[in-house]
Amino acid sequence: MEQGSAREGARPAYAPGVFPHAPAERRIPEGRVPEQARGEQSQTAQSRTEQPRTEQPRTEQPRTEHARGEHTHSEPPAPRVVRRHSVRGQILDALRAALVDGELVPGQVYSAPALGARFGVSATPVREAMQRLAVEGAVEVVPNRGFRVSERGPREVAELAEVRALIEVPVMLSLARTVPAHRWSVLRPLAEATVTAAAVGDRAAYAESDRAFHRAVLALSGNEQLVSVADELHRRSQWPLVSSPATRRADLLADASEHTALLDALIAQDLNVVQSLVREHFTGADG
Repeated sequence: MEQGSAREGARPAYAPGVFPHAPAERRIPEGRVPEQARGEQSQTAQSRTEQPRTEQPRTEQPRTEHARGEHTHSEPPAPRVVRRHSVRGQILDALRAALVDGELVPGQVYSAPALGARFGVSATPVREAMQRLAVEGAVEVVPNRGFRVSERGPREVAELAEVRALIEVPVMLSLARTVPAHRWSVLRPLAEATVTAAAVGDRAAYAESDRAFHRAVLALSGNEQLVSVADELHRRSQWPLVSSPATRRADLLADASEHTALLDALIAQDLNVVQSLVREHFTGADG
């Protein structure tokens, strides 16, 4: 149900950011009196003729006390933490959304300069993002031309669904036996987010919210490697098929409703319904 198709005029939003640089921390060296100068001062003091001492009234100077470790005005302020956003990361997210939404058509070749002009950036971050998609298998490198969107058939989708079911069904059944109801209830907004995206027919938003829900469910297992592997399989299952028809809004809504039904079954610890829903969720669609 996460197969994308081209939408007229739909383009992933991107706004180039500003990346300030944190000022380098300045160190003020402590002054020292050289050993040689100390010796010269000592010899000069010994050669002087001792003069009678005259007691002078002492003038009390104001004392400024500083606790150890306390910063004074002469000390440089601690450097501020500056969060920087990666242009390549933003472009990668935009390309993934365009891929799921069908704007990047399977079989077609796209050049980095052309996509860079579309997003208002240079070709370099686009090329880097495309190289990442090539590693994931979403595109293929075409020398001296650009990147071709991979063409996928129903068999690959079915194989991905089978592998996902082998991983997620046993985990969800185990979690249904052990996780208390209140922890499942926290995931309700994530399930509802899939319904919201499906209701407006936003395939890219639906794909992201769909993966977010599954990640949150599997994260309750405490196995980070499992979550990472399952999420990568899920992402690949969302890529569009060759000449696939436009995904209907009704199909997205049906898929999203399975999320809420699954959550209800997990809260009720109904293992039979959990197993049935998860398997149907994978075999009946790419959700």
